[in-house]
Amino acid sequence: MLEGSILQLLETAHRQTTRPIHFGVYYKNTLVALCHALEDHILSDESKPLVITAFQRGKWYLQEAERYADIANHSHQIVIMASPDTGFAEHPTSQLSNVDLVALDAADSVAQEWHLIILSPKYTAMVLCQELSPADYGSEGIPTSDLERKFYGLWTFEPTLVRETAELAIAHIQKYNPELAQKLLSYEQAIPPAVITSDNLLTVVSRVVDYLQTGQEQLSIPTSQHQKALDSNLLSNEVQAFLRMAQLMDLADINNPMAAAEVAAIAETMGQLLDLPAWQIKRLKLAALLHRIDPLRTAQSVLTPATSTQPQEIAPSCPLSCPLIPGAQVLRKMSRLRAVAQIITHQTEYWDGTGEPAGLAGDAIPLESRILALVADFQWRVNQLQSSQQNREDIFAQALVECREQSDRFDPKLLDAITLLVMGLQQGLDLPLMTSKVSTGMWLIDSRWDSQSKTSEEIGSYPR
Repeated sequence: MLEGSILQLLETAHRQTTRPIHFGVYYKNTLVALCHALEDHILSDESKPLVITAFQRGKWYLQEAERYADIANHSHQIVIMASPDTGFAEHPTSQLSNVDLVALDAADSVAQEWHLIILSPKYTAMVLCQELSPADYGSEGIPTSDLERKFYGLWTFEPTLVRETAELAIAHIQKYNPELAQKLLSYEQAIPPAVITSDNLLTVVSRVVDYLQTGQEQLSIPTSQHQKALDSNLLSNEVQAFLRMAQLMDLADINNPMAAAEVAAIAETMGQLLDLPAWQIKRLKLAALLHRIDPLRTAQSVLTPATSTQPQEIAPSCPLSCPLIPGAQVLRKMSRLRAVAQIITHQTEYWDGTGEPAGLAGDAIPLESRILALVADFQWRVNQLQSSQQNREDIFAQALVECREQSDRFDPKLLDAITLLVMGLQQGLDLPLMTSKVSTGMWLIDSRWDSQSKTSEEIGSYPR
C-alpha cells in the first residue's frame, strides 16, 4: 500500500484491533460494475447522501461527468478527487453548486486510488481500492486490456467503516481546501447513524448483483484464460454482496450479533458428523451464513414460520416452487445460489408437516433445511442462556433439552446427532467461527451448483 493513502491509513488503524480489515484484488470491470450499481442506487433513492469519490485522473472523471450531473441532482454534496487533466475543471458538471473538485498533486498517493464513499441516513456504501504497481503484476507485466487492470482494497456496506473512511478522506481534503473540509465534516457529523432496513439493503444488494451479472454477460476478452479470471472475480463479488448483507443484519441484532458465524460453525460440524460430502457441507455453511437475510424472519427466533404468499393447500404439491419470500428471491438472482435459497426458505418447515411455507413433512424437507433449522434454534437458545449464571456445560445441556422438547419441529435423527455434538462441547470441543467478512467468496462455490437444485427426494436422506 502506498504510504499516506487513505487505504493505508484505514488498514493501519485496524491492524492491531479485534476486527482487522480483509482486502481483496478486483479487476477494473468488477469495480465499474460495483460503482455503477451504487451510483444508480443514489438516483433511485431520496435520501440525498454525501458522496466522496476519487477517480485517479481527471480523464476518468470526464468519462463519467455527464452521469455525475444526474447523481448531483440526487445528492446533498459531491466531492471528486483526481489528478487534473485538460477539461477536468471546465466541464459543466464541475460548475454545479453541490459539486466540488479537489485537484490532487501528481505525487499524492490518493491519486492512485479509486474511491466511492456514500453516506446517507438510510444506508452506507463504499468502494475503496488502490491500483497495483507495475511490480505487483509480477512476470505477467501490466495488462494490455484496460478491463484487466487490478486494484487492491475492499467494498462494504458497514456503517462504522464507511463513516471512518469518509473522515479520513475529509482529513485528506483538508490539505487542499480547508474550507471545503470543514463544510464536509460538519455535514458528515450531522448525518444520523444509518438506520439500515432489510428492505433497503435487499434493494441495494439486488442492484449490485444485477450489475455484476451484466458485467459477466458483456465480457469480451481475447483469451479464454483471461475471460475466466474476470468472470470469477465478478462471481466472487456477487457472493460477497450477500455475505455483506448478512453481516449487517447480524450486527443490527445487538442481542445476537454472532449468529451467522456460530450457526455456520455448528452446521459444518453437524455435516461432518453426518458424513455429508464436502460440496454439501460447503453449501450448508453458506446457507448458515446467509440464514437470516430474509426480512420476514424475526430476530427473536429464526424458526418463527414465515408468512406464505402461496396457499397452504397448493404448496405441498410443488414443494420446490417456494413462495415469494424477498430474501430468498434475491439469492435466486444467482443460479449457483438457488439451492441455498431453497435451504433458507424451508428452514421453517416442521418435521410433523405443520410448518411453512410449503407444509413439507419428514424427509420431504430438504436435509440442509432440517439441519439449519435445528442448529439455528440451538445457537439462539445458547445465546439466550449466556446471560444466566450457569456454567458452559449446563448451558449446552439446557439448550439441548429445550430443542429435544420440540419433536414436532425437528428430525429425531438430527436431534441424536446434535446430542453427540453437545457431549463434545461439554468436554471442551471448540468450534472455529466462520466470519462472513471474507475477502473472496469463491471457496463457497462448487461446480456442482451450476445445475438446477437437487430435488427434495435427492437430498432428503443421508447416511444412517
